[in-house]
Amino acid sequence: MTPTLILVLIGCYFLLLLLISYFTGKNDSNVDFFKAGKQSPWFLVAFGMIGASLSGVTFISVPGWVEGSEFSYMQVVFGYLAGYLVIAYVLLPIYYRLNVTSIYEYLEGRFGVVSYKTGAFFFFISRVLGASFRLFLVAIVLQQFVFDAWNVPFEITVTLSILLIWIYTFRGGIKTIVWTDTLQTLFMLIAVGLSIFQINQELGWSFTEFLASDELKKYNTVFFTDDFFNKVHFVKSFLGGMFIAICMTGLDQDMMQKNLTCKNLKDAQKNVVSFSLVLIVVNFAFLLLGALLFIYANKFNIGIPLMDGSPKADLLFPEIAINSGLGITVAITFMLGLIAAAYSSADSALTALTTSFCVDFLNISKQPEAKQKSIRKRTHIGMSMLLIIVIIIFKHILDKNVIDGLLTVATYTYGPLLGLFSFGIITKYQIKDKYAALVSVISVLLIVLLANIPSEVIGGYQVGYELLPINGLITFIGLWFIRIKEKPSIA
Repeated sequence: MTPTLILVLIGCYFLLLLLISYFTGKNDSNVDFFKAGKQSPWFLVAFGMIGASLSGVTFISVPGWVEGSEFSYMQVVFGYLAGYLVIAYVLLPIYYRLNVTSIYEYLEGRFGVVSYKTGAFFFFISRVLGASFRLFLVAIVLQQFVFDAWNVPFEITVTLSILLIWIYTFRGGIKTIVWTDTLQTLFMLIAVGLSIFQINQELGWSFTEFLASDELKKYNTVFFTDDFFNKVHFVKSFLGGMFIAICMTGLDQDMMQKNLTCKNLKDAQKNVVSFSLVLIVVNFAFLLLGALLFIYANKFNIGIPLMDGSPKADLLFPEIAINSGLGITVAITFMLGLIAAAYSSADSALTALTTSFCVDFLNISKQPEAKQKSIRKRTHIGMSMLLIIVIIIFKHILDKNVIDGLLTVATYTYGPLLGLFSFGIITKYQIKDKYAALVSVISVLLIVLLANIPSEVIGGYQVGYELLPINGLITFIGLWFIRIKEKPSIA
């Protein structure tokens, strides 16, 4: 598949997205940009959230995970299911009762302005890094298989990617994204299914023969329960997955903004529950694809592609799809799936960052009505430029599997959000609001120190994603110390 053909494919795909944007962005109002008029069908939101949750990171990085950790990622996925139930029946009722635009408005009503700004700040950092991880992945694939052939610098590749997203989101915002996510999810699932089918064909297997093969048994261990000190032990992975789901979806403006476009609470809950069940099946399909990729690579002596001189397992899927002779159909659907998966999360992240910054930091609702739309549009440009800068930085510092890097960052940045929201929901105490930011920062610093303790110092224990609930717990304890004790009532 030539670089020119790939670019033509990307161009056609974005023309389709622009067409959707034209029809959904006609109103160009802040109400539609932030909340889609609260008219989104729940099943449409649920289907689109599959692509937004998986993103390009899952599309490429989960298959690359299989070589080193087998199917252990499913332990995290089962934890996701438990987390989504908490979101559906604990968090969503709160958001709908308060009728929030930004979910961090809850913290202002519960504790005060500093807590509100602290929550919004940690979301902002989390989402900038998360969106940058996802876009970095698609950018390195485009760079490796398209732009390197024309000596185009990586910085130009990133800028063009962000520019394309900005073009089709700057008018319709979340209303556009609800519809584009649906299209993007469809492309992504078709790409995975077709890739699994075609690789099995090349290996001379039916799907059932593949599932029964000895080659698959080398990769398909799901549950790791022997060594609790291991990073991928079931309990640590399950709890980490549960809290990752609660934080990266339930306490994340990006993901919740889509749920808040549903007509009512009941529809939003149906959306979350149905989406969480489908997500288990889809993630398992990605792991099966990962095993197939390594089996195929071993049989035909395909080496893991190099990036800056080092092997990059994240690039094995594109290498096989584009360059290993599976046929033009697989190559085309892979590129469509990759672009769809990456941009289905990146476009909503850009919109959510714009929403959060406008509502939480610029207090857009208190600005003169004549200026509100221009404020939103300037902020949208600013968020785009910020993402470009962070992605370029990632190229020079990132040295691990991208999904592992993404989840590791989540353990640092979402912990304070978990602590603030859980303290507000579980207890009835008020806090000394001015100290909320200090407590959150101290919690993150303690977690960074804990994460960097050598395993031999703590008896060989490998710290994993359980750092996220520990981070939340430390924040919770810190808030307990700054609580305002209720005065006894006078009879």
